[in-house]
Amino acid sequence: MRNALALGSLQEERERLLDALARPGHLVGDSPGMVSLRQLIARVGPSDTAILITGETGTGKERVARALHLASGRKGRLVAVNCAAIPSTLLESELFGHEKGAFSGALSRRAGRIEQAHGGTLFLDELGDMPLELQAKLLRVLETKEVERLGGSLPVPVDARVVAATHQDLARAVKEGRFRQDLYFRLNVMPLQVPPLRERPEDLLPLARAFAAEFAGPQVPLVLAPGAETSLRAYAWPGNVRELRNLIERLNLLRGEGPLTLGPELVSASQATAVASRPSLGQKSYREHVEDFERELIRAALQEGESIAGAARLLQVDRGNLYRRIKALGLPVT
Repeated sequence: MRNALALGSLQEERERLLDALARPGHLVGDSPGMVSLRQLIARVGPSDTAILITGETGTGKERVARALHLASGRKGRLVAVNCAAIPSTLLESELFGHEKGAFSGALSRRAGRIEQAHGGTLFLDELGDMPLELQAKLLRVLETKEVERLGGSLPVPVDARVVAATHQDLARAVKEGRFRQDLYFRLNVMPLQVPPLRERPEDLLPLARAFAAEFAGPQVPLVLAPGAETSLRAYAWPGNVRELRNLIERLNLLRGEGPLTLGPELVSASQATAVASRPSLGQKSYREHVEDFERELIRAALQEGESIAGAARLLQVDRGNLYRRIKALGLPVT
Protein backbone atom coordinates (compact mmCIF):
# COMPACT_ATOMS: atom_id res chain seq x y z
CA MET A 1 0.00 0.00 0.00
CA ARG A 2 2.83 2.39 0.95
CA ASN A 3 4.66 1.67 -2.33
CA ALA A 4 1.49 2.29 -4.31
CA LEU A 5 0.99 5.64 -2.58
CA ALA A 6 4.61 6.61 -3.25
CA LEU A 7 4.27 5.65 -6.91
CA GLY A 8 1.08 7.68 -7.16
CA SER A 9 2.81 10.69 -5.61
CA LEU A 10 5.69 10.43 -8.08
CA GLN A 11 3.26 10.16 -10.97
CA GLU A 12 1.43 13.27 -9.74
CA GLU A 13 4.75 15.11 -9.48
CA ARG A 14 5.62 14.11 -13.03
CA GLU A 15 2.24 15.31 -14.28
CA ARG A 16 2.76 18.64 -12.50
CA LEU A 17 6.12 18.97 -14.21
CA LEU A 18 4.57 18.17 -17.57
CA ASP A 19 1.88 20.76 -16.96
CA ALA A 20 4.49 23.34 -15.94
CA LEU A 21 6.58 22.64 -19.02
CA ALA A 22 3.53 22.88 -21.25
CA ARG A 23 2.81 26.37 -19.92
CA PRO A 24 3.22 29.16 -22.46
CA GLY A 25 6.72 30.56 -22.48
CA HIS A 26 8.59 27.32 -21.85
CA LEU A 27 11.69 27.23 -24.10
CA VAL A 28 9.76 29.17 -26.70
CA GLY A 29 11.54 30.34 -29.83
CA ASP A 30 12.90 29.17 -33.14
CA SER A 31 16.09 31.22 -33.14
CA PRO A 32 19.23 29.21 -33.94
CA GLY A 33 20.35 29.41 -30.30
CA MET A 34 17.09 27.98 -28.95
CA VAL A 35 16.85 25.29 -31.63
CA SER A 36 20.40 24.19 -30.80
CA LEU A 37 19.63 24.22 -27.07
CA ARG A 38 16.53 22.03 -27.49
CA GLN A 39 18.51 19.60 -29.64
CA LEU A 40 21.21 19.33 -26.97
CA ILE A 41 18.59 18.73 -24.27
CA ALA A 42 17.11 15.90 -26.34
CA ARG A 43 20.57 14.32 -26.76
CA VAL A 44 21.94 14.59 -23.23
CA GLY A 45 18.67 14.39 -21.31
CA PRO A 46 18.50 10.56 -21.18
CA SER A 47 22.06 10.25 -19.81
CA ASP A 48 23.14 10.42 -16.16
CA THR A 49 25.92 12.91 -16.90
CA ALA A 50 26.12 15.97 -14.67
CA ILE A 51 25.10 19.12 -16.51
CA LEU A 52 26.20 22.72 -15.99
CA ILE A 53 23.75 25.33 -17.30
CA THR A 54 25.18 28.81 -17.76
CA GLY A 55 23.54 32.04 -18.78
CA GLU A 56 22.65 35.50 -17.61
CA THR A 57 20.08 36.12 -14.91
CA GLY A 58 16.54 35.72 -16.20
CA THR A 59 17.34 33.61 -19.26
CA GLY A 60 15.36 30.59 -18.02
CA LYS A 61 17.99 28.22 -16.64
CA GLU A 62 15.54 26.46 -14.31
CA ARG A 63 13.21 25.76 -17.24
CA VAL A 64 16.14 24.12 -19.02
CA ALA A 65 16.79 22.00 -15.91
CA ARG A 66 13.15 20.87 -15.84
CA ALA A 67 13.30 20.01 -19.54
CA LEU A 68 16.41 17.91 -18.86
CA HIS A 69 14.62 16.13 -16.03
CA LEU A 70 11.67 15.21 -18.23
CA ALA A 71 14.00 14.06 -21.01
CA SER A 72 15.89 11.86 -18.54
CA GLY A 73 12.98 9.46 -18.05
CA ARG A 74 13.82 9.31 -14.34
CA LYS A 75 10.86 8.31 -12.20
CA GLY A 76 11.86 10.36 -9.18
CA ARG A 77 11.13 14.05 -8.82
CA LEU A 78 13.16 17.14 -9.52
CA VAL A 79 14.40 18.78 -6.31
CA ALA A 80 15.51 22.39 -6.74
CA VAL A 81 17.85 24.22 -4.36
CA ASN A 82 18.80 27.89 -4.75
CA CYS A 83 22.26 28.04 -3.20
CA ALA A 84 22.16 31.85 -3.05
CA ALA A 85 18.82 32.02 -1.25
CA ILE A 86 19.75 29.83 1.73
CA PRO A 87 22.17 31.19 4.37
CA SER A 88 25.49 29.36 4.30
CA THR A 89 24.99 28.30 7.93
CA LEU A 90 21.84 26.40 6.93
CA LEU A 91 22.79 25.20 3.46
CA GLU A 92 24.80 22.19 4.65
CA SER A 93 21.90 20.77 6.66
CA GLU A 94 19.47 21.59 3.85
CA LEU A 95 21.55 19.69 1.30
CA PHE A 96 22.92 16.78 3.31
CA GLY A 97 20.29 16.36 6.01
CA HIS A 98 21.01 15.58 9.65
CA GLU A 99 20.57 12.98 12.36
CA LYS A 100 18.65 13.60 15.56
CA GLY A 101 20.79 15.60 17.98
CA ALA A 102 23.35 16.61 15.32
CA PHE A 103 23.06 20.21 16.48
CA SER A 104 20.87 22.39 18.67
CA GLY A 105 17.34 22.19 17.32
CA ALA A 106 17.83 18.91 15.44
CA LEU A 107 14.97 17.15 17.21
CA SER A 108 14.59 14.38 14.64
CA ARG A 109 16.33 12.80 11.68
CA ARG A 110 15.85 14.72 8.43
CA ALA A 111 16.75 13.70 4.90
CA GLY A 112 18.45 16.47 2.95
CA ARG A 113 17.62 17.67 -0.54
CA ILE A 114 20.22 15.33 -2.05
CA GLU A 115 18.50 12.30 -0.54
CA GLN A 116 15.10 13.64 -1.53
CA ALA A 117 16.27 13.66 -5.14
CA HIS A 118 17.03 9.90 -5.08
CA GLY A 119 15.80 8.40 -8.34
CA GLY A 120 15.31 11.87 -9.81
CA THR A 121 17.23 15.07 -10.46
CA LEU A 122 18.94 17.47 -8.06
CA PHE A 123 18.94 21.02 -9.47
CA LEU A 124 21.48 23.31 -7.82
CA ASP A 125 20.72 26.87 -8.88
CA GLU A 126 23.30 29.64 -8.39
CA LEU A 127 26.00 27.06 -7.72
CA GLY A 128 28.69 29.76 -7.79
CA ASP A 129 27.41 30.99 -4.42
CA MET A 130 28.04 27.67 -2.66
CA PRO A 131 30.74 27.94 0.06
CA LEU A 132 34.04 26.18 -0.68
CA GLU A 133 33.70 23.69 2.18
CA LEU A 134 30.33 22.52 0.85
CA GLN A 135 31.75 22.28 -2.67
CA ALA A 136 34.15 19.62 -1.36
CA LYS A 137 31.28 17.63 0.17
CA LEU A 138 29.24 17.91 -3.03
CA LEU A 139 32.20 16.62 -5.05
CA ARG A 140 32.40 13.58 -2.78
CA VAL A 141 28.70 12.86 -3.34
CA LEU A 142 29.22 13.05 -7.11
CA GLU A 143 32.19 10.67 -6.94
CA THR A 144 30.85 8.11 -4.44
CA LYS A 145 27.08 8.46 -5.03
CA GLU A 146 26.71 8.46 -1.26
CA VAL A 147 25.71 11.14 1.22
CA GLU A 148 26.45 11.43 4.93
CA ARG A 149 23.96 13.29 7.08
CA LEU A 150 25.25 15.77 9.64
CA GLY A 151 25.92 13.87 12.85
CA GLY A 152 25.78 10.55 11.01
CA SER A 153 28.49 7.95 10.47
CA LEU A 154 26.94 5.69 7.84
CA PRO A 155 26.82 6.76 4.18
CA VAL A 156 23.44 6.63 2.44
CA PRO A 157 23.43 5.51 -1.23
CA VAL A 158 21.96 8.15 -3.54
CA ASP A 159 21.09 7.90 -7.22
CA ALA A 160 20.41 11.47 -8.29
CA ARG A 161 21.33 13.16 -11.54
CA VAL A 162 22.92 16.54 -10.74
CA VAL A 163 22.11 19.58 -12.84
CA ALA A 164 23.70 22.86 -11.77
CA ALA A 165 23.21 26.41 -12.99
CA THR A 166 24.98 29.72 -12.59
CA HIS A 167 25.14 33.19 -14.09
CA GLN A 168 28.74 33.54 -12.91
CA ASP A 169 31.94 32.83 -14.85
CA LEU A 170 33.04 29.72 -12.94
CA ALA A 171 36.32 29.43 -14.87
CA ARG A 172 37.24 32.86 -13.56
CA ALA A 173 36.01 31.92 -10.07
CA VAL A 174 38.38 28.91 -10.18
CA LYS A 175 41.33 31.18 -11.03
CA GLU A 176 40.38 33.52 -8.19
CA GLY A 177 40.12 30.64 -5.71
CA ARG A 178 36.36 31.06 -5.17
CA PHE A 179 35.38 27.76 -6.78
CA ARG A 180 37.00 24.33 -6.67
CA GLN A 181 38.67 23.33 -9.91
CA ASP A 182 37.94 19.61 -9.43
CA LEU A 183 34.22 20.27 -8.93
CA TYR A 184 34.17 22.58 -11.95
CA PHE A 185 35.67 19.87 -14.16
CA ARG A 186 33.30 17.28 -12.70
CA LEU A 187 30.23 19.36 -13.53
CA ASN A 188 31.40 20.89 -16.79
CA VAL A 189 31.33 17.61 -18.75
CA MET A 190 28.35 18.82 -20.77
CA PRO A 191 27.85 22.60 -20.51
CA LEU A 192 24.62 24.13 -21.79
CA GLN A 193 24.61 27.85 -22.57
CA VAL A 194 21.24 29.64 -22.51
CA PRO A 195 21.44 32.61 -24.91
CA PRO A 196 20.41 36.06 -23.67
CA LEU A 197 17.24 37.55 -25.12
CA ARG A 198 19.09 40.35 -26.93
CA GLU A 199 20.84 37.71 -29.08
CA ARG A 200 17.55 36.19 -30.26
CA PRO A 201 15.26 39.08 -31.21
CA GLU A 202 13.21 36.79 -33.46
CA ASP A 203 11.94 35.10 -30.29
CA LEU A 204 10.55 38.30 -28.75
CA LEU A 205 7.08 38.18 -30.30
CA PRO A 206 6.53 34.42 -29.78
CA LEU A 207 7.56 34.84 -26.13
CA ALA A 208 5.37 37.90 -25.65
CA ARG A 209 2.37 36.07 -27.12
CA ALA A 210 3.07 33.02 -24.96
CA PHE A 211 3.20 35.14 -21.81
CA ALA A 212 0.03 36.97 -22.86
CA ALA A 213 -1.73 33.62 -23.11
CA GLU A 214 -0.33 32.66 -19.70
CA PHE A 215 -1.61 35.77 -17.91
CA ALA A 216 -4.72 36.73 -19.86
CA GLY A 217 -5.74 33.34 -21.21
CA PRO A 218 -5.36 31.88 -24.71
CA GLN A 219 -8.59 33.54 -25.85
CA VAL A 220 -7.20 37.08 -25.33
CA PRO A 221 -5.00 38.20 -28.24
CA LEU A 222 -1.85 40.30 -27.93
CA VAL A 223 -2.06 43.35 -30.19
CA LEU A 224 1.03 45.39 -31.04
CA ALA A 225 0.49 49.12 -31.51
CA PRO A 226 2.51 50.86 -34.25
CA GLY A 227 6.15 51.07 -33.24
CA ALA A 228 5.91 48.42 -30.52
CA GLU A 229 7.85 45.73 -32.38
CA THR A 230 10.61 48.22 -33.21
CA SER A 231 10.85 49.18 -29.54
CA LEU A 232 10.94 45.52 -28.49
CA ARG A 233 13.83 44.80 -30.84
CA ALA A 234 15.74 47.99 -30.01
CA TYR A 235 15.75 47.32 -26.26
CA ALA A 236 18.67 45.29 -24.83
CA TRP A 237 16.53 43.38 -22.25
CA PRO A 238 19.08 43.23 -19.39
CA GLY A 239 16.59 41.16 -17.38
CA ASN A 240 16.13 38.78 -20.33
CA VAL A 241 13.03 36.56 -20.58
CA ARG A 242 12.06 37.30 -16.98
CA GLU A 243 11.91 41.03 -17.74
CA LEU A 244 9.72 40.46 -20.81
CA ARG A 245 7.45 38.20 -18.77
CA ASN A 246 7.13 40.89 -16.08
CA LEU A 247 6.28 43.49 -18.73
CA ILE A 248 3.44 41.37 -20.10
CA GLU A 249 2.22 40.64 -16.58
CA ARG A 250 2.08 44.37 -15.81
CA LEU A 251 0.28 44.97 -19.09
CA ASN A 252 -2.34 42.42 -18.08
CA LEU A 253 -2.77 44.05 -14.65
CA LEU A 254 -3.63 47.35 -16.34
CA ARG A 255 -5.86 45.81 -18.99
CA GLY A 256 -9.59 46.41 -19.03
CA GLU A 257 -11.83 44.53 -21.43
CA GLY A 258 -10.58 43.48 -24.83
CA PRO A 259 -7.14 42.46 -26.07
CA LEU A 260 -3.75 43.05 -24.50
CA THR A 261 -2.34 46.03 -26.39
CA LEU A 262 1.40 46.57 -26.24
CA GLY A 263 2.51 50.07 -27.16
CA PRO A 264 6.06 51.39 -27.64
CA GLU A 265 5.70 53.65 -24.59
CA LEU A 266 5.47 50.56 -22.34
CA VAL A 267 8.79 49.22 -23.60
CA SER A 268 10.35 52.69 -23.36
CA ALA A 269 9.17 53.03 -19.76
CA SER A 270 10.64 49.63 -18.93
CA GLN A 271 13.94 50.69 -20.46
CA ALA A 272 13.96 54.04 -18.66
CA THR A 273 13.25 52.39 -15.31
CA ALA A 274 15.99 49.80 -15.82
CA VAL A 275 18.60 52.38 -16.81
CA ALA A 276 17.68 55.10 -14.32
CA SER A 277 17.41 53.13 -11.12
CA ARG A 278 19.12 49.73 -11.25
CA PRO A 279 18.71 49.27 -7.46
CA SER A 280 20.29 46.40 -5.59
CA LEU A 281 17.81 43.55 -5.73
CA GLY A 282 18.34 42.96 -2.04
CA GLN A 283 16.96 46.39 -1.14
CA LYS A 284 13.40 45.85 -2.32
CA SER A 285 10.96 43.02 -2.79
CA TYR A 286 9.67 41.89 -6.16
CA ARG A 287 6.31 43.60 -5.52
CA GLU A 288 8.03 46.87 -4.65
CA HIS A 289 10.03 46.79 -7.90
CA VAL A 290 6.83 46.17 -9.88
CA GLU A 291 5.04 49.01 -8.11
CA ASP A 292 7.97 51.38 -8.76
CA PHE A 293 7.74 50.60 -12.45
CA GLU A 294 3.97 51.16 -12.45
CA ARG A 295 4.36 54.53 -10.73
CA GLU A 296 6.88 55.76 -13.30
CA LEU A 297 4.78 54.51 -16.19
CA ILE A 298 1.55 56.05 -14.88
CA ARG A 299 3.26 59.35 -14.00
CA ALA A 300 4.59 59.61 -17.56
CA ALA A 301 1.17 58.80 -19.01
CA LEU A 302 -0.58 61.33 -16.75
CA GLN A 303 1.89 64.03 -17.70
CA GLU A 304 1.51 63.39 -21.40
CA GLY A 305 -2.23 62.67 -21.33
CA GLU A 306 -2.97 65.58 -18.94
CA SER A 307 -5.78 63.62 -17.25
CA ILE A 308 -6.73 60.12 -16.14
CA ALA A 309 -8.84 59.72 -19.27
CA GLY A 310 -5.93 60.85 -21.44
CA ALA A 311 -3.49 58.56 -19.62
CA ALA A 312 -5.89 55.62 -20.02
CA ARG A 313 -6.07 56.28 -23.76
CA LEU A 314 -2.26 56.41 -24.03
CA LEU A 315 -1.82 53.20 -22.05
CA GLN A 316 -4.81 51.63 -23.80
CA VAL A 317 -6.28 50.43 -20.52
CA ASP A 318 -9.64 50.78 -18.81
CA ARG A 319 -10.07 54.18 -17.14
CA GLY A 320 -11.63 52.68 -14.00
CA ASN A 321 -8.81 50.15 -13.59
CA LEU A 322 -6.23 52.90 -14.03
CA TYR A 323 -7.96 55.11 -11.44
CA ARG A 324 -7.90 52.26 -8.91
CA ARG A 325 -4.19 51.63 -9.55
CA ILE A 326 -3.42 55.34 -9.13
CA LYS A 327 -5.08 55.34 -5.71
CA ALA A 328 -3.47 52.02 -4.70
CA LEU A 329 0.00 53.31 -5.63
CA GLY A 330 -0.50 56.54 -3.67
CA LEU A 331 -0.27 58.80 -6.71
CA PRO A 332 -2.11 62.14 -6.73
CA VAL A 333 -5.46 61.99 -8.52
CA THR A 334 -5.62 64.65 -11.23
